[in-house]
Formats: sequence, C-alpha cells, structure tokens
Amino acid sequence: MSTEKAILCIDDERIILDSLKTQISREFNGEFTIEVAESADEGMEVIEEMVEDGVRVLIIVSDWLMPGMKGDEFLIGVHQRFPEIVKVMLTGQAEEQALERAFNEANLYKVIKKPWEKEELIGVIKSGLEITS
Repeated sequence: MSTEKAILCIDDERIILDSLKTQISREFNGEFTIEVAESADEGMEVIEEMVEDGVRVLIIVSDWLMPGMKGDEFLIGVHQRFPEIVKVMLTGQAEEQALERAFNEANLYKVIKKPWEKEELIGVIKSGLEITS
C-alpha cells in the first residue's frame, strides 16, 4: 500500500500560497498532496492532522515573516517533533541570525529568496525529495 505524501506551504499572504500551490501542483501533477496554511499555528495543526491520518509530510516551504510566530521558530518546533521533514524557508527579509538559528536548530535545508523563480523552487523541492526517500 502506498503512503500518501504531502508538501506543506506556509505563508500569511494568500496570493503567495495560491501561487506556490499552483506551481508545485503543476510540476508534480498529483504525485503529492499540496497543503497550505496561513500561520505557523495552522501549519502545525495541518502537520499533526496529516500525520494522524497516515500522510507522510515530506517538505515544508515556510515564510519567515508571519504574524504570531516567525518561520525560524516554527521550523525549529517542527524539527523537534518531526525531524524527518525537509524544511525550506521562503523569505524576502529574514534576519541573518534567524536563518543561522534555523540551519543550526531546525536542520534547515535551503533558503529561497522572494520573489522566487519557479525553476529554483521546483529544483529545491526535487533535491529535497531526494533526501526524504
């Protein structure tokens, strides 16, 4: 039986989430469930629900600057509970310190700068998927 696999995108801007979901969905054509969340709290809820349902979350693409909890804190929290998930930060303005913390404490895989190029996004996801198998 094949396990359902998912990619989760987190950003507080709906337009960015829609764009990410569209680009990733087109590239992988139904191979993965693409979930979105508009905050770190919602992101953690989505992960917990998917894990409970037996869905394997492979990659998280998270914004850094979000209301409530910043992306580095969120990814560190995710890493403590789900170390196998590949973590990517998508940001226009992350502080150097925050990125360093995310690399050190969340095993951050890559940083993609906003505005991103679709090719870079897909390339990072594909290379991230290689380390999840």
